[in-house]
Amino acid sequence: MSMTKIDTMEQFEEILASKEPYILFKHSTTCPISHGGFTAFQEYLGEEQAVPAYYLYVQDARPVSNRIAEYFGIKHESPQVLYIKDGKVLWHASHWNITKQALKENVK
Repeated sequence: MSMTKIDTMEQFEEILASKEPYILFKHSTTCPISHGGFTAFQEYLGEEQAVPAYYLYVQDARPVSNRIAEYFGIKHESPQVLYIKDGKVLWHASHWNITKQALKENVK
């Protein structure tokens, strides 16, 4: 399965309305740490993917990124990955804690 880029509030609201589990990655295109986390995210998706995956570029979709932080009550960081099921964040990680292994262990 591939990942889908989100840019708008409408796209985020559609994802919320679907009620299916998913993972969401907030990526900063100017941060080398974020690049490493995004690479791990892509590697995870290339090997296995239990749920749909979405990502956004924080610089291009700041209002969406802020809305995600506000909606789930989780302070924004980038890079940041969230695993959402039944409308709740079951797991999230940021910076160097985003690894292929961590994704395998926590996204089910």
